[in-house]
Amino acid sequence: MKITVIVIRVLLAAMYLFASISYFLNFMPKAPEMTAAQTTFMTGLMASVYLFPLIKITELIGGILLLINRTAPLATIIIFPVTLNIFLYTAFLAQPKDLPMSAVMLLFNLFLFYAYRAKYLPVVSK
Repeated sequence: MKITVIVIRVLLAAMYLFASISYFLNFMPKAPEMTAAQTTFMTGLMASVYLFPLIKITELIGGILLLINRTAPLATIIIFPVTLNIFLYTAFLAQPKDLPMSAVMLLFNLFLFYAYRAKYLPVVSK
């Protein structure tokens, strides 16, 4: 179980670090054609000016914290809203071929919640 947690934690951190660093350094190729719903969503996201960079900074911080074993339970909580939104965006707006990757990210995050459940118990108990 311990090795599984380490592997999943590092894989999830790598996904988020790659996504955030590629955004800031612009080394990813242009995205393929988007549907009308995706274009509307992304236009609104970019029109807010601050929101997309905030998401990418959260991904970067979460990825770094996931790599540091001591802060992994905190990172799992911080990165969960981003993971859930990626999954929901993919499920409702993106093409079905993109769904498995976001589902894996969500499952990894949920697995880490389960693995670190003892760390969260003092927060929810009286």
